[in-house]
Amino acid sequence: MIPQSFIQDLLARVDIVDVVERHLTLKKSGANYFACCPFHGEKSASFSVSPSKQFYHCFGCGAHGTAISFLMEYSGLPFVDAVKELAGYAGLQVPQSHSGHDRQPATPEHDELLAAIATAARFYRDQLKHAPIAIDYLKRRGLTGEICVRFGIGFAPDDWHGLRKIFPEYERKALLDAGLVIENDAGRRYDRFRNRIMFPIQDRRGRIIAFGGRVLDGGEPKYLNSPETPLFEKGRELYGLPQAQKAIREAGHTIVVEGYMDVVALAQFGVGNAVATLGTATTPHHINTLLRHAQRIVFCFDGDAAGRKAARRALESSLEALRDDVTLAFLFLPEEHDPDSFVRAFGAPAFSEAAASAMPLTTFLLNELRTDCPLDTAEGRARLVHEAKPLVTRVAAPMLRLQLIKAIAEASEFSQAEVETAFGLKSETPRRPPPDFRQDMEFGSPRRAPYPPRDRPRPRGRQRPPSAIDTLLRLVLHHPTWAARLPVDLVPDDTAGAKALVAIIDTMSTGDLVTNGGLGALVEQFRDTPHSETIARVAGELVDAEFDEAVIETIFEDTLRKLHADAIAREIGELTLRERSSGLSPVERGRLAELLMEKRKLVNLGKVSNV
Repeated sequence: MIPQSFIQDLLARVDIVDVVERHLTLKKSGANYFACCPFHGEKSASFSVSPSKQFYHCFGCGAHGTAISFLMEYSGLPFVDAVKELAGYAGLQVPQSHSGHDRQPATPEHDELLAAIATAARFYRDQLKHAPIAIDYLKRRGLTGEICVRFGIGFAPDDWHGLRKIFPEYERKALLDAGLVIENDAGRRYDRFRNRIMFPIQDRRGRIIAFGGRVLDGGEPKYLNSPETPLFEKGRELYGLPQAQKAIREAGHTIVVEGYMDVVALAQFGVGNAVATLGTATTPHHINTLLRHAQRIVFCFDGDAAGRKAARRALESSLEALRDDVTLAFLFLPEEHDPDSFVRAFGAPAFSEAAASAMPLTTFLLNELRTDCPLDTAEGRARLVHEAKPLVTRVAAPMLRLQLIKAIAEASEFSQAEVETAFGLKSETPRRPPPDFRQDMEFGSPRRAPYPPRDRPRPRGRQRPPSAIDTLLRLVLHHPTWAARLPVDLVPDDTAGAKALVAIIDTMSTGDLVTNGGLGALVEQFRDTPHSETIARVAGELVDAEFDEAVIETIFEDTLRKLHADAIAREIGELTLRERSSGLSPVERGRLAELLMEKRKLVNLGKVSNV
């Protein structure tokens, strides 16, 4: 992986305000900058960017993170690509990765392929200007010059060696490796794309990495894609994603279609949130990529048998990627229409309305199972359970899987327990946590909470004050060097906040804790650790927090004393319970007396306050 030292150096060199301002219009208010949040629809600016803390936080939807996190969420980039893009801003070279996670290392050969494809793309765009037959075809499909420019559409002339005009060294290895030319058994080369409308395929960073060519005269194949290359892997890329990112965020969902022309035609008519797979079935990687941009995906297919078959493949590819907070749906158009013809015939509002009412994945899955299983017979109902097992057991979302099991049980006239037994699953009835556990919910691990954060019942009356651990975690994130002053033996390990605080103390003890570079650099240090979300959440709460440095030291010392008092109270409680149940040894009785004396001293001196 990328060395942590490089990431910290990178974050120290870039300013998160400059990074965010490349994509959003920021306005200064007080110490921070504000904008409308790009991750949820809103009219008032609740997205705050702190230059001093190098961190952002939205007070509307709760989104928060560093400059790296912003590029990952806004542009849908994986971590490594986000670091590379940020490094490009700072003029730094990312150290070579040897972990296997970076499949596109920056090498001279890699750059040569990108340069060759970019040159070919310019050539195809120039050729379109001088190809009346291609221009006439695009006009008949309802496309304007503006939309063609937006998607970089070009034309490959009907010439076996057209690229020789821009590549005098036609025998260069890069042309073959980039998929621009084909070499036959005799060693002779010729252009891969001829007499075709050319659609450049861009990666998530906007670089052209491949092409799709559409035939003009009805020949075969109708669409021809670049072969897989060191730059291009069909199962990982989506056509039109760079152009669609803004529209996806605004619409709140992505539409997945089957062809390049469908994407361009929809964009022409104002439906800009569509992307297309590249001559291959939808893959789990596609699903995970799209879910970085929106929590709802609508697959749009023709209503014929081929369309339903493609939809079934998309469904099966989606099962492992499903989450309980996302929605996948299927839109089947009338048999005589594809997305291109439908939007031209009925307009964008009709298409958007159809997408809004698309069939949920669970409904489509159950309908597909029922098609081949006659439910009016015992054999058909048994077959329904049999056919459902390999699909339902692949569903990763626990609540959604439970809903499917219940629906299949109802349709098959078996009990839920019988279906779960047939599937090899055990009933996972959630247990309510014990009362003392709930006291830690507010600052504990989200996995322990019996309710989702937004649905958690609000306590009546006065809110309980923050715990000593919660206060210390905030103060240490504000002043990382203070972690060295914390007695780790006094910190309990029963909440996520306490465990995060211990991790920070341990990192400080080894001399590895980031103590400069802002709050964002410290948060980034704990990425991909069990404490990542807890630390990032608390950091988000601190973006607009102002500390009075004149009293913050007093608060810290007072909280340490509170931590000491809490530790004494815990030990007294343990010894008291043991005394009632089995009695205490002489040593334990002595220890209990010492603790009670120490507690009285603290109370009498008034050194413990409610912090």
